[in-house]
Amino acid sequence: MKFGEAFKEYLHREHEQECFLDKCSHVEYKRLKKVLKSCRRCKSLHDRGQSGEGRGDKEDHHSVSAICQCQSCPLCDQMFFTELMKEASDIAGCFSTRVRHLLHLHVATGIQRYVLRLRQCFVNDQQVMVQEGRMLIEYITMNALAIRKILKKYDKVHSSVNGRNFKSKMQAEHIELLQSPWLIELGAFYLNFDGLDVGEFSESSGNFSVDLNAARPVMKLFLSSSFELEYDLTCAICLELVFNPYALNCGHLFCKSCACSAASVMIFQGLKAARPDSKCPICREAGVYLNAVHMLELDLLLKGRCKEYWKERMIAERTQILRQSKMFWDMQTKYAIGY
Repeated sequence: MKFGEAFKEYLHREHEQECFLDKCSHVEYKRLKKVLKSCRRCKSLHDRGQSGEGRGDKEDHHSVSAICQCQSCPLCDQMFFTELMKEASDIAGCFSTRVRHLLHLHVATGIQRYVLRLRQCFVNDQQVMVQEGRMLIEYITMNALAIRKILKKYDKVHSSVNGRNFKSKMQAEHIELLQSPWLIELGAFYLNFDGLDVGEFSESSGNFSVDLNAARPVMKLFLSSSFELEYDLTCAICLELVFNPYALNCGHLFCKSCACSAASVMIFQGLKAARPDSKCPICREAGVYLNAVHMLELDLLLKGRCKEYWKERMIAERTQILRQSKMFWDMQTKYAIGY
C-alpha cells in the first residue's frame, strides 16, 4: 500500500481515532501532494513554452506564468515552507501536551495519586492510558513520515535540496517530531510496564527496546522493519548513563547534576535558576534551561533496570546536594553578618 493511502486510512480509521484526531493537528498530505502535481504540470508547460511548440502552448505558458513566475516556484515555497512549519509546530505542541498529561497520571504523587487509585476501582485507567499512548505513538510517527515523504517528493519535483534544508530548519526550531524528548518518555512509559498481560500494551511496547548495559546505552524506536531510530542515553558531560535525566529545549539529555554544573547553578536550586544566556554544552544554544523536561519515566526505567547503579548515583547526588547547601548557607550567613 502506498503511503498516501495508508495515511488517508489512518485519518479515517475508527470513531475513537477520529475523536482523538479532531483535537490534534495533522499534516495536510493530500492537499500538499496536489500542489506538487500542479507544479509538475506548470513545469512541463513552461518547458514546452520555452521550446515554442505552437501558439496554444504559448498561451498555456502565459497562463502558467501568472502562477509560477520563476523556476524556484514561490507558490510551492509558500505552501510548503510556511504552512508545513506551522503544521509541524502544532503537531509537536499537541503531542507534548498530550504525553505530559498522560504521564502525569502515571507518576502522580500525594493526593492526586490517591484520587487516581480510587478511580481505578470504577474505571480501568491503565487500559485507557495504554490505549491513548498507542494512539500518540501512531500520531507522531505517521505525521513525521508524512513530512519526510512530502519533502522528498518536493525535492524530486523541483530538483532541489530545499526539502532537505527544511529538515535542518525544523531541527533548529526544535520541532523535529521524532527527536522529541516526550517520545523517549513515552517509550520509557511502555518499557516500565514490560511483562504485563495487556494486549494493546504488548503491541505498542514492541515499538521500543532499550539496552542499558551496552558500551553506548540506547533506546530504539522501530517504525517499520526497515526504519528505526536510536536515542543515546549517555550524558555528554560525565559520559555515564544519565541519572535523574533532564532534556533541555534543544533536545540534548543530561544528568541533572551535570546540567546544573554546566549552567553554574547548584543542584538544589534546579535548572530554572540558570541564567537566560546559559548555553547547552553540546550545541551552544542559549536559553535552553528554563523549560527543560524532567524525564521522570526514563528515571523510573533506570531505577528498575539498573538498581545498583541508580542507588550509587543517588547517594553521590545527595552528598553533593548537602555539600552545596552547606556552602550556600555559609556564604549567606557570612554576607548577612558582614564578614
